[in-house]
Order: sequence, then structure tokens, then C-alpha cells
Amino acid sequence: MRVASTGALLAGALVLSGSALTATATAPAAYAAETGVEIKKVSVNGGKAIVFGTSRTESFTISVTASDDSGINPNGHRFFGIDREVGDDYWTYHGTPTCTASSATTSTCKLTVRLESDIDLPRNTLAGPWNVDVQLTAKDGDYYGETYGTHPVQRRSTLSVNASPEPVTKGKTITVTGKLARANWDRYIYAGYTNQSVRLQFRPAGSNTYTTVKTLTSDSTGNLKTTVTAASDGYWRWNFAGTSTTPAVVAAGDYVDVR
Repeated sequence: MRVASTGALLAGALVLSGSALTATATAPAAYAAETGVEIKKVSVNGGKAIVFGTSRTESFTISVTASDDSGINPNGHRFFGIDREVGDDYWTYHGTPTCTASSATTSTCKLTVRLESDIDLPRNTLAGPWNVDVQLTAKDGDYYGETYGTHPVQRRSTLSVNASPEPVTKGKTITVTGKLARANWDRYIYAGYTNQSVRLQFRPAGSNTYTTVKTLTSDSTGNLKTTVTAASDGYWRWNFAGTSTTPAVVAAGDYVDVR
């Protein structure tokens, strides 16, 4: 049986143009020089990597909690953005956040970014760490404007598995194939992810635990193929740990009946 699995999907007013904070719970206090505005917490996409496929249906949120002794001005200059530049390639998602006060001094400001079907995706070269830019104004005119940190933006991955024949006689050979692919933002397709280490894992029937049997490297088209000896009923799957530009993905187990 052929089984496919798709890599991590992100959860989450917008301007897009172009040619994470890594998972944060409570960030250290950050001040712009010569002002009293304090950034207490920054969260991009809930601390998860932003992952784009090819459909341009994703969304994510940038949330910043900030304080000033005069309070954050909900109508003052406000700007959140995330961007990256590599050589001649540049892309940015940015806009004006909405700020809600939780006290006289502290507010949480949020910007939700939703991709649009008629706007291109970034180039493949831009997968990786993106700068997170925060600009806020206090009621007394204090101003914060800095690149606060970086957050990963990745190309969505897919991984398939097929174990056959099934059923199979005990002691005979099982062939396990699959393909590792990822979103190609330049061409709007999923293309094989080559020369990547992928683990073949097995879970016996009645067990909840997968064990790594061997590790392979995807070929020049992202394909995987190996053989194993049929010993007992169970599930076979491929497991890819991910890279800085591509999220981890695990294929759903393919069951083989051994007789």
C-alpha cells in the first residue's frame, strides 16, 4: 500500500513584496536605544517555523507584548515585518499591527499575515532564517524600532512509503520504497529532495514504538529504495529529521501482513 505524509503546516493586514524568532516563550527585555519602550515578549507563528508549500493558502501571526510608563500608543506608528535578503533575492511580509492594552503601561500588538493566491512566493534561496522587525510608539513619543531576532521560514516537505509484497511469506524479502520531496517555490511544484539522510523504521503489530532499521540517502530524484527480510507483521515507514530550510516529516506506516 502506498502512503504519503505531508510535513509540518504553519498555524496563524498584509503587504507583500520581493524579487523565527526561533521558538520563544518569554523573550528577554529589549529596549531601543534612548527610549523607555520595553519589548517583553515576541512570538512568530506561535513559536513554530513558518512553512510554505505551493498553494499560497498559509497564514501566520506576529505577536508582540510591549510596555512603556506612558503606555503603548494604539494609533501611533506601528510596524511589524519579517524579511530576508540573499544576494539579489529579497522578500518581505509586513503591515500595521492592532494593539490592545492589558494595563495602563502594557499592550499586546498583533499582525496576521495571510498569503494571497495572486502574489508570488519567495524564491527557493530565501528559505532559512528571516529577520523579525518591530516598530512601536509610546503615548509620550518614546519609540522602539529594531530587528528583534530571526525566525525560520521553510519549504514544506512530503514523504511517501510503499512496502511490498503484501501479504508476504516469513523469511522472504520485502521491498520498501518512497520519495522525499519539498516545495519548489520557483516552479510551484514539489520536487525530489536529494542526498538527504532518511531513516527506515519498523513498528511490530501490537506495539506503539517504531525502531530504526537502517538509514538511507535519497537519490538524485529524492527516491528511496531498500530491502528487508519479512519477520513479523507490522508497519514500515520513512522518517526525515528535517534541515534548516525544510521541516521534518514522517510517512504514515504501511502495514505488511507476514504469513
